Amino acid sequence: MNLLLLHPDQHLHDALWRLNTRQCVHVRTVLNLAEEQQCRAGLLGGSTGMATVKSIENNEVTVEFKPLSHPEAALPLSLLMALPRPKMLKRILIDATSLGIKRIVLINSWKVDKSYWQTPNLKADLLREKMILGLEQARDTCLPELILAPRFKPFVEDSLDEWAGSGQRILAHPGDYPTLPCNLTEPVTLAVGPEGGWTPYEVDMLQRQGFACHSFGARILRVETALPALVGRIMRLP
Repeated sequence: MNLLLLHPDQHLHDALWRLNTRQCVHVRTVLNLAEEQQCRAGLLGGSTGMATVKSIENNEVTVEFKPLSHPEAALPLSLLMALPRPKMLKRILIDATSLGIKRIVLINSWKVDKSYWQTPNLKADLLREKMILGLEQARDTCLPELILAPRFKPFVEDSLDEWAGSGQRILAHPGDYPTLPCNLTEPVTLAVGPEGGWTPYEVDMLQRQGFACHSFGARILRVETALPALVGRIMRLP
């Protein structure tokens, strides 16, 4: 936790905020802060700044928050990703959020096991929890927009073009294709398939929506390995 991320329901009055249980443990046992000592903090969806510990009583911690700056700029990259295995999803959401990706669609693919869409990990509160961890890691305050698209064809045909908007559209896919561009600064939509890759039918549908296939080498990577590597190659990170 590199940032105490304060939620609206933690506000007491004026500049005073009450930390939740997890934050209290972090302040007391990891940071070892005493009253009047400071750490980095931010308001969910708002500014970042410093929090000064005002009281530590009965396992409750209150802090005074002073905003100092706006959050880091969002990465101009939108992510269209085939739904990964439930265990991988947790880590991928944390990593994607910490990289600064603010628009994510988890979409179905022929190679995505149908049972993945039934996992409790897709509950909204659990998805939000993982993205919160990514914000705390990267000292960011703005949650990504996350969309679930359990039906591939309807989303691609009816919604993808408008969702992707302007900018380059890149389909990461193994094969004899041009190598990925690098250090882009303009808006990009990146499509990342399941570990077995998109099917020819899915590739064709995405190409009809303006996506161009690009190769990232001959190695077949796990999605949790491929995603940060792809983003680091394509984008110039802030």
